[in-house]
Amino acid sequence: MAGSRVALHRHRMLDSFNFFVSLILSCCMIGTALCAERPNVLVILSDDQGWGDLSVHGNRNLETPNIDSLARDGALFERFFVCPVCSPTRAEFLTGRYHARSGVYSTSAGGERMNLDEFTIADMFRAAGYKTGAFGKWHNGMQYPYHPNGRGFDEYYGFCSGHWGDYFSPPLEHNGKLVMGEGFCVDDFTNKAIDFMKSAIDDAQPFFAYLPYNTPHSPMQVPDAYWDKFKDRELLMHHRDPEKEDLDHIRCALAMCENIDWNVGRLLAKLEEWGIAEDTLVLYFCDNGPNGNRWNGDMKGRKGSTDEGGVRSPLLIRWPGKIPAGSQVTPIAAAVDLMPTLADLCGIPFMPPKPFDGMSVAPLLRAERSEWPDRAIISHWNNRMSVRNQRFRLDDRGGLFELENDPGQRRDIAESHPQTVAELNEIRERYASEIEGYDSDERPFPLGHADFLYTQLPARDATGSGNIQRSNRFPNCSFLTNWTQLTESIHWEVVVGASGTYQVTLQYTCPAEDIGSRVRLSLGDAQLEFVLKDAHAPPLRGQEHDRVPRTESYVKDFRSIDLGRIELKQGPGTLRLTPLQIPGKQVMDFRLLMFTKVD
Repeated sequence: MAGSRVALHRHRMLDSFNFFVSLILSCCMIGTALCAERPNVLVILSDDQGWGDLSVHGNRNLETPNIDSLARDGALFERFFVCPVCSPTRAEFLTGRYHARSGVYSTSAGGERMNLDEFTIADMFRAAGYKTGAFGKWHNGMQYPYHPNGRGFDEYYGFCSGHWGDYFSPPLEHNGKLVMGEGFCVDDFTNKAIDFMKSAIDDAQPFFAYLPYNTPHSPMQVPDAYWDKFKDRELLMHHRDPEKEDLDHIRCALAMCENIDWNVGRLLAKLEEWGIAEDTLVLYFCDNGPNGNRWNGDMKGRKGSTDEGGVRSPLLIRWPGKIPAGSQVTPIAAAVDLMPTLADLCGIPFMPPKPFDGMSVAPLLRAERSEWPDRAIISHWNNRMSVRNQRFRLDDRGGLFELENDPGQRRDIAESHPQTVAELNEIRERYASEIEGYDSDERPFPLGHADFLYTQLPARDATGSGNIQRSNRFPNCSFLTNWTQLTESIHWEVVVGASGTYQVTLQYTCPAEDIGSRVRLSLGDAQLEFVLKDAHAPPLRGQEHDRVPRTESYVKDFRSIDLGRIELKQGPGTLRLTPLQIPGKQVMDFRLLMFTKVD
């Protein structure tokens, strides 16, 4: 079974490679002249922000003038839809296809990965001659070629997990190499994106810059200047059920949104300073509904819900001189539309290798069509599906709501519109049949690749046996602890992509009284043994920056230990950490293995 999985894995990679090569060659034949005429593209994606967290949508609890300016100087989509949670929306933006079709079914532990035969928006732009970069929370796969550098991005800086444990100078990565962040993460990601865009300008190359920010996702952390502004603020607008509000959580979320706005302002100012504002298409949207009960235009639902409030997002697009200022787009649109729309706007000839679920809405931005066909958009998460057309939403329980007259989904009119219910339900059932079994995942984690030096295998993706515990029920930024027995081990199902020698480092903590454990790292016949000789027992941290209590794991300052080199052979297997001797009460708290290809 494992052999067939690896064969399929390789087959998909080969098919994708052959397609990418043919596409690149076709783009090259078009000539380089077109590249000079194409706009730069800057895409900004916020995390857990929600439609209502912008002043342009009427929220008087905060001010977002820089983000609002994109609507004033460009177009605002009135009804734009994403997924109920993070990684699915990112996958739909990156592929133009519903997330279940690309293999995404979860937000951690490998379920956030897009299949390797998917063609991404970054692949498209790079093939068209663009310099491509991503800066922030990736959340669609960590190990190459699931890694951003394997999905079309020349440059990547950020973290690949679904959430992170500390937003102030945290451990991050740069093109796979572990580095330390510099200051508040959203400010840091913006700085790196500015540097990237400037380098593309200096190289006379158009750029595609993608900033998937990680706020206002929890933990609720924000610099003092923003928190001080909001910590005692009286809120003017409230959730439809005010008794459900957590006021400090709301205040911090709004403070984080104002920090995002400040960073958007910095980006726009740089485009003006460099004289390329009119040559740059700027797009802003969010990945799901708000991560709390706060004002959201009376809509039903929040993050995780397939109701209107869980999936409606801002979409603001500015391209001076090409998109009329102050435009309002009324037809419904979705994240799956963004890839074909940007290809259309940028004049990129593109024939997708797989059918799109999205469509180009560029004609609406150009005001080329006064009439627009009705369509249906599917919202799907955790076996819940709703269907939205221009007028109605069929919810996941079979209720029908007319959104123009009932934006809060308070009046179920299914009985009086049986034909509409039948039509939308048929769409839902057809989609469900097409993706049946999508969440049955047998994909191993890649370890090593001929084209990439680094492979991270974090505790997030590991399985611990016996009484080994996660530091938190949310895996993304967790570590493994309570490793006390010789019969317990930590393992990953992997596939080695390239035979060779790998340098291995491990991140751990261990108090002095438990030092001295001897551990074996093995994969098939390959193995190495090491002894934990140095005590390192820092306290849990992260809470020093939290404005409200968190639900995710706290973090530690883990120490890296060099385990030596190991010879690995291409193919599948089980990578395992096994204790051989435990002189104290425990082996260690485990965070991460890093493999660096030596030859």
